[in-house]
Amino acid sequence: MSINKAVSIGLAGNELSKTITGSNEVSPGRTAVATGSGAVLGGVAGSGIAIGATAVGVAASPVVVPLAVGGAICAGIASLFDW
Repeated sequence: MSINKAVSIGLAGNELSKTITGSNEVSPGRTAVATGSGAVLGGVAGSGIAIGATAVGVAASPVVVPLAVGGAICAGIASLFDW
């Protein structure tokens, strides 16, 4: 996992939370949605990487989990600021 991928996933999760909630205001609810969105997007992005990694025999879990956690953390932090 690279930090720039986690940040990109987190920012995408934050933007997705704005779409889901219909608001860009800072609130605990939007932060929760952003965190969940970041985790889901990280898991999806990691799965794509994991499928390629599994094809060459690399374990998938070390790729998926850090991206999901990193994406969730970055999305949660990004949702606390109105950008």
